[in-house]
Amino acid sequence: MSAKQKKGMVDVSLKDRTKRVAVASSTVKMSKKVFDNYLKVGSPKGSVLETAKVSGILAAKQTPYLIAMCHPLELNQVTMDFKIDKAKRTIEVICEVSYMGKTGVEMEALVACSTAALTIYDMMKWAGKDTVISQTKLKHKSGGKSGDYHRK
Repeated sequence: MSAKQKKGMVDVSLKDRTKRVAVASSTVKMSKKVFDNYLKVGSPKGSVLETAKVSGILAAKQTPYLIAMCHPLELNQVTMDFKIDKAKRTIEVICEVSYMGKTGVEMEALVACSTAALTIYDMMKWAGKDTVISQTKLKHKSGGKSGDYHRK
């Protein structure tokens, strides 16, 4: 069976352990009604961004259970940040994941951002269902043999 025909997790046993960092983001765009309610009332479920932060961190840790070929990792750090743009009625979700090991953490950062964005939707759906989640992307990664990546 050729390398292209093999199916399964990549064997990382012979790879060097290096510091791996990945930063990803997602954008949550709300209607005027939903955004105004977010700013003035919040959610009846509790703190929107604190809940999204916890959900994102938990999702990063659960990535190998959601994405079939991801390795289970003992993540060193997961941070979540949120940038609110009142003019655009958006919340940018930003996640940074770091790990000392043999495989990258891009998927963990992307899953964390996606889950945090979905949590914001869930927390605010009471005010309207027209929120859009978009632009989920890797912004930066470092470590490993493929080197650094910076989105332009």
